[in-house]
Amino acid sequence: MKIVGRKEQLVQIESLLRSEKSEFVAITGRRRVGKTFLIDQSFEKNICFQITGIQNASQKAQLENFARKLMIYSNSPFLISTPKDWGEAFFQLRSYLELQPKNKKQVIFLDELSWINTVKSEFLQHLAHLWNDYLSKQSHFILIICGSASSWLVKNITNDKGGLHNRITTTIHLQPFTLSETKAFLEAKGIIKPLQEIAKLYMILGGIPFYLDDIQAHESNDQTIERMCFSDNGKLKNEYSNLYKALFANPENHERIVEALARSQKGMLRSQIITKAKVTDGGPFNRAINDLLSCNFISTIAQFGRKKRGERYILNDEFSNFYHQFMKNSNRYASGMWLQMAQSQKFKIWLGHSFERLILRHIPQLKQQLGISAVYTEIYNLYPSNEQNKAMQVDLLLDRKDNVVNFCEIKHYDNPFKISKEFYEDTQQKLAYFRTIAPKKQIIYTLITNQAPILNEYSTALIGKTVVLDDLFS
Repeated sequence: MKIVGRKEQLVQIESLLRSEKSEFVAITGRRRVGKTFLIDQSFEKNICFQITGIQNASQKAQLENFARKLMIYSNSPFLISTPKDWGEAFFQLRSYLELQPKNKKQVIFLDELSWINTVKSEFLQHLAHLWNDYLSKQSHFILIICGSASSWLVKNITNDKGGLHNRITTTIHLQPFTLSETKAFLEAKGIIKPLQEIAKLYMILGGIPFYLDDIQAHESNDQTIERMCFSDNGKLKNEYSNLYKALFANPENHERIVEALARSQKGMLRSQIITKAKVTDGGPFNRAINDLLSCNFISTIAQFGRKKRGERYILNDEFSNFYHQFMKNSNRYASGMWLQMAQSQKFKIWLGHSFERLILRHIPQLKQQLGISAVYTEIYNLYPSNEQNKAMQVDLLLDRKDNVVNFCEIKHYDNPFKISKEFYEDTQQKLAYFRTIAPKKQIIYTLITNQAPILNEYSTALIGKTVVLDDLFS
C-alpha cells in the first residue's frame, strides 16, 4: 500500500536524500502510528542496514539479532560471529559500511532503540562513537533512530550530556492521521463510507494506521468494532494491555493517569489527577505525565485568563478512551453485545464528549474553515470555579491576535441541532458573562456541530459562524 498523507514528512525525507552531508535523524510518534512503514517505503532503495530491537530481551539476544541482520545485508553465506559487545558490533558494521557505494545515500535504520539499549550495555556510547568518529565525517550516510517512547529519545538522545549531545540533525514526528487522511487511507483500501461514519470510527480508533488497516469494506461500523475490539481473536482485544507496557519500563502510573482522564468528560486539573489516579505528587507524577505528553497520549488546554494555573489535562488517545468506557469490563458481555450497545444512550452521550476531543485534534482545519489560518491564535476553554458561574462553562475559545475571540459551542446529535428559545437565552447569558472577562475583545459565537443546524429566528440572531463536521475533512 502506498503512503497516504504525511506530506510534510515526505518533504523532509526528500531534503535528507538531497543533503550534501551525512544526517542523523530521529523518528518519533505514538506506537502503531506508521513510523517504520514510512521509513521502509520512503528509503526502500537506500537502506543498507536495518535492525529492530527485541522487547524485553537481553544484551546477548540483541547482539545475536544484530549478527543475523548483518549477515543478511552483507549477503554473507556464513553466519557472522556474534560480537561480544556493542563496540565490536559497530566495528563490524563500520567495516561493512565502508564497502558501500558513495554515489547515493546509504541509510542505517535502528528501530525501537530503547529496546536495544539494555541496562549496562553501553550501546548509546558506542553508537555515539560510530557517528562522531565515522558517519558524520562522510557525506553519504543517513543514520535513522526510531522509537515509540518519544520521551526516552528526548531524554537519552536529544538531551544527552555526552557524545550524542546536539547530534540530531532532523526530527520527523508522526501524528495520527487527520480525518481527511483517514478518509484517504480507507479509500486507498477500496472502502467508501459517509463522512459521519468515518468520524464515528475515528472517535473510537483514532487516526492510527495499524488499527484502520483492519477495517473491511463489507462490514458496518458496528460490525467492525464488534470484531476488532470484542471478539476473542479481535486485533484490538488485548491491545490496551500491551500499549503502555511497550512504551514505558514501569507503566503503572501512566496507566492510572490515563484511566483517570478517561473517566473525566472535560479533562482534569493536576491536583484532580493526583487524587483520582492515586499517583504520588512530585517525581513519580511528573515523570509519568511528561512521558504521556511527549508521546501525545495527553495534551493540555489552559483556562481563559488563567494560563498555567487553570491548565487542564485531556486524554488525546481515542482508543484508550474507548477502552475504559466500553472494553475494560467487556468480558461480562455476551457475544454480539456491542451491536446493541452501539445504539444505547450511553454511547450517544460518549460520542458527544468524544466529538469535543475530535475538534481539539483538528484546530488547524477549524481555523481554515473560519478563514483565520494565518492569524496567531491561542486555544482556551472556560470552567469557572465559582459554583454560581459553573453554568457559564465554554467548550472552546479561539483567542485571536486580531482582537477577536471565537466563542465556540460544540454539539453532536443524531439529528440536526435546533436552537430553542431557552438555549438562545442561556447562551446570551454566557456571552454576557464572558464579555465581563474579555471586555476589549470582539466576540463571535461559533457553532461547531456534526450536522448543519436547522435555521430559525434564534439561530439567525445568535450564530456568527457555523462549522460542520464535513468541513473538517478539507
